[in-house]
Amino acid sequence: MAGVVVWLLIELLTEQPASYETALAIVVLAAIAAVFLAFAAIHTLRAAAWTRAGTLTWQLFQIVIAIGCFQGIVATPVVGWWLLVPALLALVLLFTPSVVAATRRI
Repeated sequence: MAGVVVWLLIELLTEQPASYETALAIVVLAAIAAVFLAFAAIHTLRAAAWTRAGTLTWQLFQIVIAIGCFQGIVATPVVGWWLLVPALLALVLLFTPSVVAATRRI
């Protein structure tokens, strides 16, 4: 997600968006998501119980974005598959007994 933020910033500085306010808002939202993911990753390494909920939320967002990539005027199915497959894999792994046991509160 940090890479997406950098890419969006480069695009904002080199291209002329239809709306600077909207483009800046998207950059800010992407930066917030990058900070959240970094925070969740650090706490996942510490086996914090709340990280499963954060991971589930992120994977659901990723699935929704992937579905959007399959439809619409500017559909890009290749990107959709690159988002959908890892998100579904992460959801399956998220509920395996070993992950649940590792992140359970004691």
